[in-house]
Amino acid sequence: MASERKFVTENIRRHLLKEYMMSKVGRAGFGGLDVQRTPMGTRVTLITERPGLVIGRRGEAIKSLTRAIEEDFNFNNPQIEVQEVENPNLNAQIMAEKLANALERGWHFRRAGHSTVRRIMESGARGCQVIISGKLTGQRHRTEKFKDGHIKYCGQAKLDWMMQGFAVAKLKPGVMGITVQIMHPNAKLPDEIEIFPPPAEPTPAPQPGQADAAAKEKVEEQKAAEAVEALKKAATPAGAAAEAPAKPKRPRKKKEGEAAPAEGAPQAPAAPGEEKKAPRKRKKKEAPAEGAPATTEAITVQEPQPLAEAPEKKEEKKPEEPKPAEAVEEKKEA
Repeated sequence: MASERKFVTENIRRHLLKEYMMSKVGRAGFGGLDVQRTPMGTRVTLITERPGLVIGRRGEAIKSLTRAIEEDFNFNNPQIEVQEVENPNLNAQIMAEKLANALERGWHFRRAGHSTVRRIMESGARGCQVIISGKLTGQRHRTEKFKDGHIKYCGQAKLDWMMQGFAVAKLKPGVMGITVQIMHPNAKLPDEIEIFPPPAEPTPAPQPGQADAAAKEKVEEQKAAEAVEALKKAATPAGAAAEAPAKPKRPRKKKEGEAAPAEGAPQAPAAPGEEKKAPRKRKKKEAPAEGAPATTEAITVQEPQPLAEAPEKKEEKKPEEPKPAEAVEEKKEA
């Protein structure tokens, strides 16, 4: 059990040293503390926002700190090294102390929390969370959280990339605790995978014999292409379309009673007023489309009727004239 007790006492001593340095170097912006044991003694690395205030005039402030570390905390031959923070907005401890000072000066907790988160994210952090707990608006304790970006709460990613700072704001209603967690801008999470393209295979250098054969093949292909173009030009001369061959004229049919002209006899010249009529072309019947019903046209031939004999004229009967009434009466008396 002696070794375990030794580890516990060593960690308690380092924690007390951290609290003492935070109280002494509060105005300079305390950003962290690192203690390492070396064969020559103990090296204490102090990270601050303004290292000039830690060193003091002619190194008086740093000498007093070294004496206190050696006498009060029993470190052998301590050597203090002061480093300046590159970006204070990405240091969780510095931002927690600034937020505590803003609350002590009278800022509203919501305004202070949102402004702190915005400053951290604008500086390039991947994520941040600010927790303010205490008597915020009444006598009852409660907690407010302000967060943005990506935050890890557990696992190896939290241990590697999440930085945490804690500060205390002392107000009239009571004490308020402030916790700031910041994820480092260069954080690489386990689910982020980069795929690199395969390396390009080197092309083998062509041998002298292969290069000559490839050149010969190219020359032959070029000659074949030129021969094809020459044949195309000969088949269709440029600037003139190929004329279709003229069709032979068909001989005119003989009419009845007309004597055929003798071979080699000169034809009679046409009259000056008459013009030769072009032979009529017969229209070809269009073939019916596939699937369409064939239509047949009935051809009716009318036979010539013989001349009918002229009908004889019938004698028209004249209408009888009406007899006078006197003759009618004489017939009755008789």
